[in-house]
Amino acid sequence: MSEVTLYTDGACKGNPGVGGWGAFLQSGRHSKELFGGEANTTNNRMELTAVIQGLAALKRPCIVNIYTDSQYVKNGMQEWIHNWKARGWKTASKQPVKNVELWQALDAEVNKHQVHWHWIKGHAGNPGNEKADELANRGVELIK
Repeated sequence: MSEVTLYTDGACKGNPGVGGWGAFLQSGRHSKELFGGEANTTNNRMELTAVIQGLAALKRPCIVNIYTDSQYVKNGMQEWIHNWKARGWKTASKQPVKNVELWQALDAEVNKHQVHWHWIKGHAGNPGNEKADELANRGVELIK
């Protein structure tokens, strides 16, 4: 399987507000930049969308190292999702999971690949994270 590094980020001007997402993929000497935006969204929705779109761009199963500055996304996929699914997409307090359609879409994409999750501090000079942030802000500009 090919190995891919995926950096993702979401941005929101107001929360909710105009949002953008960015995904920067690298494999060997190849790279791909993806971005988009929504008029009325939240930062968490954009963080999730960035990972979904990045994974959806892969044409075959890959080993994917995902780098995100979103604890929400990383913890959701590594810690919370198993119980949400077992409870019929309800939280421990029996409330519906927020952004459930995005979590379900992300779960479907993740299951196509061998994924390794990595949290990185945002805006700390990591070139891949900075590129994903730049792309997310370009997504915001598409909507403004």
